[in-house]
Amino acid sequence: MAPRSSAASGTGALDVLGRTRYALLTTFRKDGTPVATPVWIVRRGDELLVWTNPEAGKVKRIRRNPAVTLVPCGMHGEPLSGTAVTGRAEMVPGGPAVIDGIFDLLIDKYGWQGRITRIPDRLGRLIGREPQPAAAMSIVLDPVG
Repeated sequence: MAPRSSAASGTGALDVLGRTRYALLTTFRKDGTPVATPVWIVRRGDELLVWTNPEAGKVKRIRRNPAVTLVPCGMHGEPLSGTAVTGRAEMVPGGPAVIDGIFDLLIDKYGWQGRITRIPDRLGRLIGREPQPAAAMSIVLDPVG
């Protein structure tokens, strides 16, 4: 995992990651190979939340190994300034109401872009199709020191 600098650690990192548009989330395969994925991220208190498909590879990897790294990035995953910070991820328990509440936080942050990600589900409901499953992961940054 990438080392941390004091500028990228602690509450400062939580603030930066909570405000950034995209974060590069790195999870790890069984053999330790890192897999980086750009994600939308939102802060809730002392945790960072990511909304995702429960079948996504990153979900399977964090269930096996909760260690992650995060760094602000561009839309296509190109890291921006700053050093990656480490943390622990876990899936948020709860049903659709819990996941919808987290999605509402993302809509607050991302506005119309967040809203359009739900359009396929809404259209599907009109023709009697079940919505795509959704999940959320919670990430807590490792303590500084």
